[in-house]
Amino acid sequence: MGLIEDLVVHATPKGVAVSAAGLVVAYLVYRVLCVCNENFKLARRGPRASVLPLTFPLGIRVAISSIKASMRHQNLEQWRQFLYPANNYTAETRILARRVVFTAHPENIKAILATQFGDYGKGQSFHDEWKDFLGDSIFTTDGDLWHNSRQLIRPQFIKDRVSDLHTFENHMQILFRAIANGGPLNGEDQYVDMAAGNGRVVDISDLFFRFTLDSATDFLLGKDIKSLSNPKEVFAEAFSEVQRMQNIISRAGPFNPLVPRKSFKQGMKVINKFIDQYIDLALTLSPEELESKSKSDTGYTFLHALAGFTRERKVLHDQLIAVLLAGRDTTASTLSWTLYELSRHPEAVSKLRHEILSVVGPTRAPTYDDLKSMKYLQNVMNEILRLYPSVPFNVRLALRDATIPFGGGPDGSQPLHVLKGTPVGYSTLLMQRRADLYPPVSENFAPVEEFSPDRWYHWQPKPWQYIPFNGGPRICIGQQFALTEMGYVLTRLFQRYERVDHHMAGVDGGRPKLKAEIVLQPGDGVRVAFWEAKR
Repeated sequence: MGLIEDLVVHATPKGVAVSAAGLVVAYLVYRVLCVCNENFKLARRGPRASVLPLTFPLGIRVAISSIKASMRHQNLEQWRQFLYPANNYTAETRILARRVVFTAHPENIKAILATQFGDYGKGQSFHDEWKDFLGDSIFTTDGDLWHNSRQLIRPQFIKDRVSDLHTFENHMQILFRAIANGGPLNGEDQYVDMAAGNGRVVDISDLFFRFTLDSATDFLLGKDIKSLSNPKEVFAEAFSEVQRMQNIISRAGPFNPLVPRKSFKQGMKVINKFIDQYIDLALTLSPEELESKSKSDTGYTFLHALAGFTRERKVLHDQLIAVLLAGRDTTASTLSWTLYELSRHPEAVSKLRHEILSVVGPTRAPTYDDLKSMKYLQNVMNEILRLYPSVPFNVRLALRDATIPFGGGPDGSQPLHVLKGTPVGYSTLLMQRRADLYPPVSENFAPVEEFSPDRWYHWQPKPWQYIPFNGGPRICIGQQFALTEMGYVLTRLFQRYERVDHHMAGVDGGRPKLKAEIVLQPGDGVRVAFWEAKR
């Protein structure tokens, strides 16, 4: 009999307990030694950053407070507690004995994303946390895998594709009917009294998420999910639930194996079944048929274009889900915040509508050039993305021993050393709301926390102080597609409606809930009422 078998046979409860306790003690000793070794290395390299107080063994309190802040949608408040007292908006702490660096300094973010791009990446742990959802897609990989994903996807967002707006128009007409109905339709053929929609309160955020899901599936697959016409669309609900659970899994850190995954797995089954049926259809076409189809406007889809470059099912599957996530959620959340702010700033609605009518008129669908020519429309979108960037918090892992330019020393003016394997968290949301990075308040420049599209007539942000679409080699490929879709939706809305009333004061008291899961969205929805212009 072997040693292991002998130990199992003769094991007693007391012996097992003693052994387990011994393993725990051994692990704690090992972690302490690792921390001491890391501190020794860092002491030899240079000054440290401001240190967040641990006040609990191994920094467990920081981990617990982060989870609580996320559940209460108070991430911005927590980052402010972390970084406002710190030198140069950079601090470090230990979470379960692992060193973590936090920063909202533009030069540090520039280094992580651009000038020291090779030193930082997503890392294996991020890939492991997200692989069940996003696989080996552009959002979860580094090196050659990431580069190949980007090269595969980028051609699908050239100007000729981005400026083709007919897909948006089809879904806009359904969106108008859903607004008048007060919510999603019960079937495409439901009769809707459009005049009865005037003044009817509707959660426009819910409708925007349905609109962008429909337009994204139409663009990607050639057949939309029709969630605007189905209040209980199975795929839409599964997609939302998987994202909710993925946020919990990714924030749980070392505790994520304890997170129940039943609803996550059920949601992924629904998503995979839906996506795979279109991949099956695309792969029935020969390379010659795909090439011919991609040269025709009729029936051309993102999936056909991808299948023309690769026949690997996993590659097609992973990239489709990644682009669907980006195409639906970032645009829907930004449109939601736009209507939140416009509904409480009627003067901005008046200016926006005046510009739209002067350029496009009351009924004509705008062209790509029309959208780009409307300065106030661009200002509105820029201002929303300044206050509510789609990805408010992010993280990069040091792939080798490296530095960031600021944060070290008593005043934070010196470089800060970052050893291989150290996560560096950064917040675009906090950085873009730092009053010290802006001009003083004046007649032409409203306070930083206020929504003011007019500020963009007199001011332009300095490089790396405004990065709503990220920056460096990983800058968002779909940036122009998202801006075009948002501009189109806003133009069509305010051609039709001359007024939008705010109905959120009784819900949030004027303090919107910043729900930061994968993207930043209004945590209480956006309840508004539209009024059609008299013809």
